[in-house]
Amino acid sequence: MALMPKRVKFRKAQRRRIRGTASKGNTVSFGVAGLQSAGQGLISAQQIEAGRVAATRFLQHEGKVYIRIFPYKPVTGTPAETRMGKGKGEIDFWAAPVRAGTILYEIAGVPLDVAKQALARVAHKMPVKSRLAVRRFEP
Repeated sequence: MALMPKRVKFRKAQRRRIRGTASKGNTVSFGVAGLQSAGQGLISAQQIEAGRVAATRFLQHEGKVYIRIFPYKPVTGTPAETRMGKGKGEIDFWAAPVRAGTILYEIAGVPLDVAKQALARVAHKMPVKSRLAVRRFEP
């Protein structure tokens, strides 16, 4: 089941531009390795779920997959062949706005080489360019 907020203050949101680099959520905190976005964009809830499924299937339910982003932004769209006017369209899907440098997924409880392979599979599902990030300091 795709991620989405339980309730929101406003039903529809303005589009906005995603600019700059991430100042929060840009370090690997939970796992041995993470997938870090190299560009900015919107990642839909379906794409987030596809990445989670790809990682858990590759790991064969060993280790733990952490999802570090959440789709809180509603994206609207009007149907095809609809005339101009008539207001803003209905919500099509929920998306997570991602800046460059944001950690998208983390994997813990498996060796580093296995985590790299799993995150490579997840990277193919993402609409933004991404790279591998390894944890710097062990606690």
